[in-house]
Amino acid sequence: MKRLTPVFILSLIVSVLFILWGALPKSIIGSANLSNVTTLIHGFIIEKFGWFYLLTATFFLIFAIGLIFTKYGNIKLGNDDDEPKYSYLSWFAMLFSAGMGIGLVFWGVSEPMNHYSAPPSGEGFTDESARAAMRYSFFHWGLHPWAIYSVIALSLAYFTFRKNQNGVISNILRPLIGDRADGKAGVLVDFLAVFATIFGVATSLGLGAIQISAGVSYLFDGISNTFSTQLIIIVIVTFLFMLSAQTGLDKGIKILSNVNIILAIALMLFLLFAGPTNFIMDLFTTTIGGYLQNLTYMSFRLTPFNEESTWVQDWTIFYWAWWISWAPFVGTFIARISRGRTIREFLIGVLAVPTIFGALWFSVFGGSALYLQHFMKKPIMDIVNDKGMEVALFAVLEQFPFGMFMSLLAILLISTFFITSADSATFVLGMQTTDGDLNPPNKIKFVWGFIQSAAAAVLLWIGGLEALQRASIIAALPFAVIMILMVISLMKSLRREKFPVMNRTETKKDTL
Repeated sequence: MKRLTPVFILSLIVSVLFILWGALPKSIIGSANLSNVTTLIHGFIIEKFGWFYLLTATFFLIFAIGLIFTKYGNIKLGNDDDEPKYSYLSWFAMLFSAGMGIGLVFWGVSEPMNHYSAPPSGEGFTDESARAAMRYSFFHWGLHPWAIYSVIALSLAYFTFRKNQNGVISNILRPLIGDRADGKAGVLVDFLAVFATIFGVATSLGLGAIQISAGVSYLFDGISNTFSTQLIIIVIVTFLFMLSAQTGLDKGIKILSNVNIILAIALMLFLLFAGPTNFIMDLFTTTIGGYLQNLTYMSFRLTPFNEESTWVQDWTIFYWAWWISWAPFVGTFIARISRGRTIREFLIGVLAVPTIFGALWFSVFGGSALYLQHFMKKPIMDIVNDKGMEVALFAVLEQFPFGMFMSLLAILLISTFFITSADSATFVLGMQTTDGDLNPPNKIKFVWGFIQSAAAAVLLWIGGLEALQRASIIAALPFAVIMILMVISLMKSLRREKFPVMNRTETKKDTL
């Protein structure tokens, strides 16, 4: 194995100390336990920097859309004669599985139902709260998260494949900090990227374990949805994704990503046609319009005159922080599979395709749940309030034919998403801690696979879903600053690109 890098050593030490801190009994460390400390830090960040997350995410979206319409959109991510390695289908499947996966399955029903019962403003369980529920679900899973991903993915792909730099985060800042990217400043930047990745991915792995455990306990008597069950699931899935991680990018991750898409589309199409089809498609169409019409308002919405309302902090700010903490992982992975595409092609693909698919997903699953609750008076929210958000999907599926089979299929889908996300994360963490090695050693990937699973287990142990959310928000703050610097560095480098200039004679011939 190659010489261990300073980034690997520093990241490993901090990660192990964090896991040990969380695993220690509260009786030993008292008020300094991990749960109390992260709660205090989380509260401070939300109170002082909630506005920063909103402005940062919107800035990334404006930048990404604006870049599409510039001359820089014609630049290839690689040499001018490079062609994409992966087909559109495989490319989309891999970026979508890495970027949304578990979260989309977890929140597809539970988020719209939560907004429906407790909307951002006004009364719940009304026509207007139902509209707002779908509109904000589109908002939280639409253009903003994919713009966040695109910033780092585009920057990494550009500097790695066109400028022939090592594929580490610090090299993106080289136009700004020069050779300091090779020193302590570069180590710090790469460490923060690894730190954000570990806890961003741990949040998703925790969600996956919670939902698999909830689904199994909901379907089979005698199995309880407890931390012990969740821990067993984490151990089993960790073993499976470790096996997948040994096969490399072109085998395990690619194959599993394609399987994920097939399973997700099959489940979605079944519910679309077994459920209220016209209602779902009408909801999809009208919510797209409402989302685009209210995009500016929602992008800057805070509640300074209603200090008691925590809705924006609990939902929008959590999501923006979660996407930022996921950005180094998803961005590195998307960059790795996007060589040969133009900047314009890349941005349109990354922004538009997953946003449309996500909107359709929420329309089918969230729309079916709203229809059952709002029109059929089925007690979906009563089940959610009694057993938790993680059972919402299964409570909906059991209302339709082949409910048991579809619930089992959903558990399989969550499991394959879990494996793909974790597999992809071990690849990215290995790459970021081996000076950008595009094929990191299996031993390095094994270490990071264990670390991220242990981090997910510790976060579930100290506070479940709330602890997972706190970890994302804390990890995202320093990396958000680094991402802003990335935008500046990328634009500085793009301005140095040389474009062929036609003389007047060539222009005249072309017009003739």
